[in-house]
Amino acid sequence: MIIETKKKGKVTEYIVDKDYPDSKLEHVLNKTIKREQIHDIIHDDADVYTKEGKLLLRFRKNLLKKNNIENFYEHVIKFAETPTSNRGSASGSTNKNIYNNPKIKTNIIGYFDKLSPNQKFIFKQKGIPLPQITVRETRFVQDYPDKYKKLLPLIQEIDHYYKKFIPEPYKKQRQKANKTPFKIAGTAFTTVTTNVNYQTTVHSDKGDDAEGFGNLAVIERGKYKGGETCFPQYGIGVDVRTGDILYMDVHQPHGNLEIILETADAKRLSIVCYLRKNIWDQTKGKTKKFKDYHIKTLKKFLRQHRAMQFVD
Repeated sequence: MIIETKKKGKVTEYIVDKDYPDSKLEHVLNKTIKREQIHDIIHDDADVYTKEGKLLLRFRKNLLKKNNIENFYEHVIKFAETPTSNRGSASGSTNKNIYNNPKIKTNIIGYFDKLSPNQKFIFKQKGIPLPQITVRETRFVQDYPDKYKKLLPLIQEIDHYYKKFIPEPYKKQRQKANKTPFKIAGTAFTTVTTNVNYQTTVHSDKGDDAEGFGNLAVIERGKYKGGETCFPQYGIGVDVRTGDILYMDVHQPHGNLEIILETADAKRLSIVCYLRKNIWDQTKGKTKKFKDYHIKTLKKFLRQHRAMQFVD
């Protein structure tokens, strides 16, 4: 709940307190958020702090360049709409076998820290131990390298504003990113997740860099209602639309409201940029030469055993 509001130029600063203690979080985790759980939705530039003085989120409207947005959408949307089952608890699933999870339109771009299930199967079938380093290019980067390059200007622009608006966490995260060659060029990110018309359940991003902030942008098509990104424990949400950026503490439980499609072509493409901790743990200190050799060797082995078709 909001307990204090201040105006600082064009930015509204909010101080919030928890609606309920951490001991009751178990009642909302892995469940969808209902609108009645959220007291306030933010639509304009805002900084939100907890009553303890910790930054919860920073929201800025209409920052991203239109041509970067359009290029990103054009070159990723077909891939982003591919149904997958890899989101686990964020989709409300507790299945250990990802193939039993709900099929949703969520996909990964950049680098990932695990081999796909099909790839693991090939190693097991051949009786070969998994490589010591399991970091790899995602399917999008492997299959569509030219399209991947078209995405970089928007990702790098998001990175630019991350540095501007969240400087201290950015500095720590960029220092880590600079120690691994498995990263998105010119950024503090290793990975981007895209979601299309996907309502996540309440979750925290345990795989992200603990010192970093989440970076969320949205591209809209058609008309829809809902989808606001919310922190249910604080009863607050943010309506992120095309051109906006939301920087948030993704280690706090969060999720988004139901997306209600009002036109047949309605799409909410969310773009989440981050540094995956396990990528950094596995590859810090490695050289670009090592990266190139590792990826080449892994690709060659998988091609030989026809494992190139995999689910990220």
